[in-house]
Amino acid sequence: MSGTHLGMPSFPLAAHDALRDQRLRGNLRHATHTIRDKRAKAVAELDDWARLREAGRQIKDHTLRHLDRYLVQLEESVTAAGGTVHWAADAAEANRIVAGLVGATGHREVVKVKSMATQETGLNEALEAEGIDAYETDLAELIVQLGDDRPSHILVPAIHRNRGEIRDIFRKRMGSWGRPAPEGLGDTPAELAEAARLHLREKFLRAKVGVSGANFMVAETGTMVVLESEGNGRMCLTLPETLISVVGIEKVVPTWRDLEVFLQTLPRSSTAERMNPYTSMWTGTTEGDGPQAFHLVLLDNGRTDTLADEVGRQALRCIRCSACLNVCPVYERAGGHAYGSVYPGPIGAILSPQLRGTASEIDASLPYASSLCGACYDVCPVAIDIPEVLVHLRERVVQGGAVTREGVKVTIRPAKGHAAERAAMRAARWTLDHPAALRAGQRLASRTRRFHPRRLPGPGRAWTATRELPALPAESFRDWWQRNRGEGRAGGTK
Repeated sequence: MSGTHLGMPSFPLAAHDALRDQRLRGNLRHATHTIRDKRAKAVAELDDWARLREAGRQIKDHTLRHLDRYLVQLEESVTAAGGTVHWAADAAEANRIVAGLVGATGHREVVKVKSMATQETGLNEALEAEGIDAYETDLAELIVQLGDDRPSHILVPAIHRNRGEIRDIFRKRMGSWGRPAPEGLGDTPAELAEAARLHLREKFLRAKVGVSGANFMVAETGTMVVLESEGNGRMCLTLPETLISVVGIEKVVPTWRDLEVFLQTLPRSSTAERMNPYTSMWTGTTEGDGPQAFHLVLLDNGRTDTLADEVGRQALRCIRCSACLNVCPVYERAGGHAYGSVYPGPIGAILSPQLRGTASEIDASLPYASSLCGACYDVCPVAIDIPEVLVHLRERVVQGGAVTREGVKVTIRPAKGHAAERAAMRAARWTLDHPAALRAGQRLASRTRRFHPRRLPGPGRAWTATRELPALPAESFRDWWQRNRGEGRAGGTK
């Protein structure tokens, strides 16, 4: 994964300032609550939602188990349809491939339809280093780009901005990127949308190269599928002479029929719409219609390593709907920037540490950026058990070890403070393996309960800074059971 966000502090430190930003918290609270409420109503309309969810999970799991076979089939189908397939092991290779393809056209500008894969690789920065200008055309991505900002949400990258802030960004920055904002621009949605439309129209008509991602790739036909809500993506996919799509290898599905499930669950989970407004599908090239050169860059960048983890691999089911972000109490308060990744929220907390490894401070802290309430699992349209993966990754961080990332062996050291946690877990395991020691410890704790502190010392001080230790009962459950229900008592059980 790109190093754009690496070097950030751990999640608790990164989130500290966000928690004190009242305007940010207000923007997030309003937006996430609005989206989640609409989603709940849209999902409730379907009597078979649970079956659709299970179908989506099964399709994704089946595909991941046979990913090698379906990727080869996809390459054959795309090639037969007139496209060219490139394989990128990591972000740097993907960026080199795209920069080379753009350079070969002789043009120095590209228009982009929203693509998280290219954000992951840092493509815009890589193209800039080669003297190539990349223009984001999704409205929210345009706001982020003009504001020299970073995305903070999967579906609504500028969710942390309100209308007044967006108006100010358009007024100050549009002129330096192309057509300036209209005089006297206000902050109504209609005025802001019109300003963006006028600004982008000249870029659509001028650009000869387009760069896209894809929500799905159909192995049997070689078809690419992009879902978006504005129509800007449609312009990027049809007007340029050359189209380059950068897509993670996990986005493949076996058959055209599999799309039936996801075209029902994705719109309702993301924008709470029954049908997606703009669904673009293309297969290779067609003479005289659309781009005449199509290149597909298949991106690994840590996905194969993630696939090897039997628990963590379920993160690769993700269809980028963002439903988990909109119900997460941690995301709502901290915002997306604190996650230090293009994938924020609950899904980012399990995806980023697997794609990048947990060697950095920010990645080692992400599995702890959750209360484990389970709301993310409840709304996930492909049933990713995010709490299960979070606990699994916490174990990996605490234990430490070594993994291979991009061909380099990296030692994962437990983050600061986890050495004590690891020692405590080992002590607990020994105690639970020795019933006599456990019983003696329980009785001693009960008899000395009046002397117990209300706050833990040392490494436990941070945990009890916001909560009190639970009071110990006068006797353990085991002793109570023996006294009231134990063998030899009237009515007791054996």
